Amino acid sequence: MELEDFYNNAKCRNVKNTAGPQRHNYEEQARNCRGSRCLVQITVCLGIICLLLIAAIILQHFQVASKRGYLWGPDGLFMSTELKSWSDSRQYCRDRGADLVIINTEEKQRHISSLVKERVWIGLSDSENEGIMKWVDNSPLKQGFWLTGEPSNYGDIEDCIELNFNREKSGWSPLNSWNDDVCSVKKKGICEK
Repeated sequence: MELEDFYNNAKCRNVKNTAGPQRHNYEEQARNCRGSRCLVQITVCLGIICLLLIAAIILQHFQVASKRGYLWGPDGLFMSTELKSWSDSRQYCRDRGADLVIINTEEKQRHISSLVKERVWIGLSDSENEGIMKWVDNSPLKQGFWLTGEPSNYGDIEDCIELNFNREKSGWSPLNSWNDDVCSVKKKGICEK
């Protein structure tokens, strides 16, 4: 806004509607003031919109922070950032409103295998009843994607299931990548909402 506009706005405050020879000049001044009032209203509205946008950005920041910086994918999957035992990995997922992933289709197995670059816990174990694999929702295993020779249940202590990313391992493929392991071994887990 230039200084001339500033002074014109100041003059608008003192516009008087009087009769006499200067009436025409006052009417023109009053018309100019109506335009500047409109400009003030637009400026106020834009200011309010800016404040609302700032509030929305701050709110979004706190919502992301409430998830503790963990990013859920559009498929509802999330890999933990911490190495934990199978049961601690499950609790980690549950603390975030999820559970360890259940893989019950070939398509889902392929998808998850494409995401992982390390050995990760999935939501399958036989820790409650030896030899009877159950998912974290207590549904029975119907289809497995085991590495050759697995599950080995070595010494009756390998009760929790991992997805093994080792593409160089003999017999590995996206559809042959599960391995049973000791539940206390620390690794990341895949959570699913």
